[in-house]
Amino acid sequence: MKHHFGDFLDRTYGHWTMVPNVERHKYHQDDWSQVRNSVSVATIYGSDLNWKSIGSLPKLEELTLHQPNKEQLDFISTLWKLKRLRITHARPKTIDFLSRLQNIEELVLEYVSGFESMGPIGKLKNLRALHIENVRRVTNFSGLSLAKELRYLSIYGTLDWNQPIEGFDFLSELKKLEYFHLAFVRSLAKTPALEVLARLKNLKEIFIPDNIFVLLDYALVEVGLPNVKGSTFPPFEKSKSSLDINGEWFNLLGKKAGRIKSTSPKAKEKCEAHLKAYEEAKQNARKLLGKSATK
Repeated sequence: MKHHFGDFLDRTYGHWTMVPNVERHKYHQDDWSQVRNSVSVATIYGSDLNWKSIGSLPKLEELTLHQPNKEQLDFISTLWKLKRLRITHARPKTIDFLSRLQNIEELVLEYVSGFESMGPIGKLKNLRALHIENVRRVTNFSGLSLAKELRYLSIYGTLDWNQPIEGFDFLSELKKLEYFHLAFVRSLAKTPALEVLARLKNLKEIFIPDNIFVLLDYALVEVGLPNVKGSTFPPFEKSKSSLDINGEWFNLLGKKAGRIKSTSPKAKEKCEAHLKAYEEAKQNARKLLGKSATK
């Protein structure tokens, strides 16, 4: 059975031209010995025959490596014309092989574990869009700070494992960032963790889960990025979970804030107290960001 993932790349703003995940297998051949020179998109499996033939393709711009072996990963560094690269299910001890691919504009790493440093990605001077999903040995993302041309960044864990992130200071160097998305992550950063995000000037859209940061961090984002889609966080709202179709619970904003049943006699009091706490957090956020109280 050919396994593929859903396409988690948000194509709203034109950051991605890479073929959707569900289409990757259309570009695969079991044996590459007779590959046509006109091929510009290819998907390679670890078991493919004569796969090195792709190295002579003059028009190859996009490559997906699906469950690649070590030899295939090492071979990537010779494909310096590549503009789009996706690697799925691999366990390299290092991703140094990426650093020579200076024409790469779009990069996806899905279920790539074994390496610990993001430094080689930071060396990709033309990288504009990056999606990272389930990179289990990585906690420090500071190596991305050198990717100055990055416009799109999404970092995902999985349903059964939250991607740890030590800190977000690296974002301060990504001045051109327009889209930022976190999903299934846990923050190991000191508070305030998101002040650097709140100071970015070119953001168009963000997605931040409402239960992984303290109130001050959400307040910083809401105060600092008033015109950015996804920057408003209700201090409490009725559950949207499929397990609570009637909205019987109020979810409270913030890490470990919890929830309260809407029919509880204490629901109104607790929600109002949380609203007050969030307003105080926004006042503190304005002070940190140097915003006037009227904004």
